[in-house]
Amino acid sequence: MKLRVAILTLFPRMVEGPLGESILGKAREKGLLETRIVDIRDFAEGKHRVTDDVPYGGGAGMVMKPEPLVSAIESTREELKTARVILLSPQGARFDQAKAEELSRIEELILVCGRYEGVDERVRGYVDEELSIGDFVLTGGEFAALAVVDAVTRLVPGVLGNEQSSLTESFTGGPILEGPQYTRPSEFRGKAVPEALLSGDHARIARWRRRQALVRTRERRPDLFARLSLTKEDEKLLAEDDGRLDGARIFVDH
Repeated sequence: MKLRVAILTLFPRMVEGPLGESILGKAREKGLLETRIVDIRDFAEGKHRVTDDVPYGGGAGMVMKPEPLVSAIESTREELKTARVILLSPQGARFDQAKAEELSRIEELILVCGRYEGVDERVRGYVDEELSIGDFVLTGGEFAALAVVDAVTRLVPGVLGNEQSSLTESFTGGPILEGPQYTRPSEFRGKAVPEALLSGDHARIARWRRRQALVRTRERRPDLFARLSLTKEDEKLLAEDDGRLDGARIFVDH
């Protein structure tokens, strides 16, 4: 499967660099990700190619005009005929791992980057859905679009070197954070890697990691923890004292 993504933006250079680096760059090299950056200004009319105007009814800021934005969407849809069109907007539904998994099964996406005070309301009739990456304000939708592309691309089969990586990360398989990770050296400035991870006992390691993930989620994201459906084994793990995570300190499981 190849993921084809078009990003519609007023500032193409804001997204060009990241798309060529790290996982995204490698995915493009492998032919698993195809990206197209569409400059909305190319669809604006007149000498100055104006893409925004003052809001009707008054108020601060500018609003993105419907003509160039809708023209850009329609033109891009001629190439990506089956694409889902997504507007990045603070008014959109919250983007999360479940949505990333859903979008990873779609072969074509068109991501529309909002700007200024937003887009003319009539533009919403030409998009399939709106997404927000959080309850905060960004200068524009470019960084949100990149976050969506990154989260979705890493779920496309063949993109990650180890397919198990995406299966053990935070939020994968439910609302739970990933537990602590360690690498060499086995001891750093008096702090040792938990003995369970060095034991070679895969069942013990799995139990340790599950317990740490549960406790970390309970401590740091009680909102997520409240949504978890705990099994009897989970309840047993939480009741154990060894390996307990308390704030930022890890009590080593010996």
